[in-house]
Amino acid sequence: MKNTHIEHPEDSILTGDLSVLDWFVTSGKLSTKIDGAPAIVWGTDPANGKFFVGTKSVFNKFKIKINHHHSDVDRNHQGKVADILHRCLDCLPFTTGIYQGDFIGFGGTDSFHPNTIRYDFPTEISQEIVVAPHTRYDAVDDLRNAVAFPLDEVFEDTDEVKWVQPEASIVDGFQKISHFNQAVDYARVFASECEFVDETKARKIKKVINTFIRQGAVLDSEALSVFAEFDKNLMILWNIVRELKKWFLKACVHDGPKSYIRGQEIDGEGYVFINGHGMYKIIDRSLFSRYNFTMGVQRVS
Repeated sequence: MKNTHIEHPEDSILTGDLSVLDWFVTSGKLSTKIDGAPAIVWGTDPANGKFFVGTKSVFNKFKIKINHHHSDVDRNHQGKVADILHRCLDCLPFTTGIYQGDFIGFGGTDSFHPNTIRYDFPTEISQEIVVAPHTRYDAVDDLRNAVAFPLDEVFEDTDEVKWVQPEASIVDGFQKISHFNQAVDYARVFASECEFVDETKARKIKKVINTFIRQGAVLDSEALSVFAEFDKNLMILWNIVRELKKWFLKACVHDGPKSYIRGQEIDGEGYVFINGHGMYKIIDRSLFSRYNFTMGVQRVS
């Protein structure tokens, strides 16, 4: 399983999978989501034992783009992405593992704007590159068989690489607050009134939701149900879970760099929370997702 997409909690319930409700109230690991671009994958190629760098295209089923040498980068990539990968090939430490992170920028400054969010650090970064690692992989023989796991290591800065790994935590006792648990229980009860959909229909619904977010429209249950042609109660449940997520988000804190969108200071992109019931991203879609749709530059990757 490649780390290509992490679901929003509210989107996960569309097909009738209610495990996210247990996810809300079960302890787990919280990490800060960093808004970098492009995604960088590096480590030891299980096919030949050689060090490599690349984007998520290293996991392609057919047109695989793995870079062991600078000549590979020149052949597989161009423009800004090629410049980044050349520097990563020179600077990233050799490792027997396989890792993925978001590229934040080149050193020599204290301010970075890799995608939608601008990050300001307390002092100028002296290292050559800045990377936010977040995933490790296990792979046997072929990167296409790689299985992703949340990163549980803390990397030490080198002379060439500044690692960005903010510590994140949930306010003590939040998941046991009675009002929060009662709201989760209400969602379970209300789910019995919903007409769930299959994966194909769920994809259509998500496209409608993202269109509303992109346009800055109110995520009204009735309007969404009309546009997507599905059960209004399902959209009400979707909004209930979204409110639970927003409540959860307010209980999360981190010690990362200051974050800004169009000059407005924000708490960052959001978080990723994982436990035995799944892994989901916790972000304010009306803020970050909307701007990411309209002004994000991650598409260069």
